[in-house]
Amino acid sequence: MRPAEWLQEVRMKRFREVYGGWRERRLSQEEAARILGVSDRTFRRYVERYDDGGLEALVDKRLTQISHRKAPVDEVMALTERYRARHDGWTAQHFHSWYKRSGGTRSYTWVKTRLQEARLVKKAPRRGVHRKRRERAPWPGLMIHQDGSTHEWVPGQKWDLILTMDDATNEHYSMFFVDEEGTKSSFRGIGEVIRAKGLFSSFYSDRGSHYWYTPEEGGKVDKKTLTQFGRAMKQLGIEMIPAYSPEARGRIERAFRTHQDRLPKELALHGITGMEKANRYLEEVYLPAYNAEFMQPPQEEGSAFVECVVPNLDDILCEQHERVVGRDNCVSFEGKKLQIPADRHRCHYIKATVRVHRYLDDTLAVFHGPRKLAGYDADGILIGNKEAKASA
Repeated sequence: MRPAEWLQEVRMKRFREVYGGWRERRLSQEEAARILGVSDRTFRRYVERYDDGGLEALVDKRLTQISHRKAPVDEVMALTERYRARHDGWTAQHFHSWYKRSGGTRSYTWVKTRLQEARLVKKAPRRGVHRKRRERAPWPGLMIHQDGSTHEWVPGQKWDLILTMDDATNEHYSMFFVDEEGTKSSFRGIGEVIRAKGLFSSFYSDRGSHYWYTPEEGGKVDKKTLTQFGRAMKQLGIEMIPAYSPEARGRIERAFRTHQDRLPKELALHGITGMEKANRYLEEVYLPAYNAEFMQPPQEEGSAFVECVVPNLDDILCEQHERVVGRDNCVSFEGKKLQIPADRHRCHYIKATVRVHRYLDDTLAVFHGPRKLAGYDADGILIGNKEAKASA
């Protein structure tokens, strides 16, 4: 029974009691009207209608009329059938976002109520005691979050979803699948943000070993001993902030819960089972739609992003390893011999300390100070020699 109908029943029972007291002269007309919360004149009208037609004559006729705003039955049936056929198990909010994208005009509350009436979606449990959340950063670019989530995104396969988002607006700047989270995936996500938006002020993450060196398990991070990622952030002038609990990363954790609920269903809906196609779907469909639905305006106008004027960002967002050149003028690196070619600056580099850069595509380069001496493919073959052999 709807609340309005229940209230009508209570009022009718109350009137019957008051009417009996008035007939028996235990109550005056004024007293009876006051008990019912109406005027004397309205009470007399109630009495006249009751005497003519009984309790049925007191029923509010508006409760029996169909609202002109009520949706046609065909529309409701089409909505529920569509949910059953293609979106079974989706949350009401997730389904409503697809409903709006396909031209639907009804509100989220209307769609959710229809699905709950059809017992297709359960009512959410009541929320617990309110806990105050940390205020968002006032400007985009003041704080960037990054994390990875391991999940069975497609049947039988577990991948890591790498997410890089803004604290101020909840905008997702970078989102992609990899086999395993690590230094390369972190560099890739940050690189996509910097190339699209510019340099940001601070970076917020968990204490993963590719972000931080932690001397004692569960203890504080060592901010002086830098990982490859920490070294790159220092070179770019970006402050790193460690999180010491899952609750401290609440915003990105809540985002992952949404993605773990929605993404597997959308990938299954489109028949996507491979990582390459899944990443293309993320970039072209899912990420723009998610930002359009969940992105929030910043608290203040402005932006903390600044233009990146670094001449070669790839030489910062990569692994860097120091090596000493051997007597054969080669650099030993992970079982590979990197031959340094002759150049006009020095006869040889024997015993010189050089730097080996390993890029995101596994290609290599050897630097002496700021000067690049040579580039190599993933197998350690000098790129110039390889090209010469290919053209011969």
